[in-house]
Amino acid sequence: MLTLTTDFGTGDYYVGAMKGVALGIAPDARLIDISHQIPPQDVLAAAFVLRHAAREFPPGTVHLAVVDPGVGTARRPIAVAAADQLWIGPDNGLFSFVLNDARVHHIANKALYNSRPSRTFHGRDIFAPIAAHLCTGLDLAAVGPPVYDPVVLPEITAQKSAQRIAGRIIHIDHFGNLVTNIAAADIEPWGTAVNIRLGSHALAGLSRTYGDVAEDAPLALIGSVELLEISVNGGSAAQRFGLDRRDPIIVEPTTER
Repeated sequence: MLTLTTDFGTGDYYVGAMKGVALGIAPDARLIDISHQIPPQDVLAAAFVLRHAAREFPPGTVHLAVVDPGVGTARRPIAVAAADQLWIGPDNGLFSFVLNDARVHHIANKALYNSRPSRTFHGRDIFAPIAAHLCTGLDLAAVGPPVYDPVVLPEITAQKSAQRIAGRIIHIDHFGNLVTNIAAADIEPWGTAVNIRLGSHALAGLSRTYGDVAEDAPLALIGSVELLEISVNGGSAAQRFGLDRRDPIIVEPTTER
């Protein structure tokens, strides 16, 4: 199984060309689109969407991801083995969420590229062929040498101390929910007795569901991917609070324990 995640949209030939290349090498591969509506050049958005969709796919799935503002520069193309899956794309932080326990290789075996790779479309000429070869059983080490310093986005990790968690908004979904990089496990020792500060606004406590508060009321809760979210019941927290991705958020226990 081969998934595709890009910022290419669906109005151009780019996605179709990548699929054609992949099927030319691995004709039995099952191609699944995760998203092609990632905002252009937005690596953080792509990393979040890819990670939380990919976790639902079976072991052995190959994930081809291209959000690549540095295409044609010295940035490395990489192949990653993590979470019993394979991940192919640029070394720009796109795979930050899976790098904690991963094997990473620099895609340097040009015999596996398209015969005349362009400088502006590595998705078609490098990443799609490599992903397809891996679908057919190619060993990861065959793509090139190990990488020991892959790029990791700083936004994926909150800063924690005994009485304070300093995080950031890392995703805003279709409904305007503000998803942070603060994990449920980080807050768990404090239960629901927390104070949350975001910009000039503050919220007290955690809700279990959107319906725990009145319509159009703000709330904080643990969302479906086990991260702290700020929401508005029936509305948009992004609009209500005027916040954007990478804006800071602070969580503290209501009383010291």
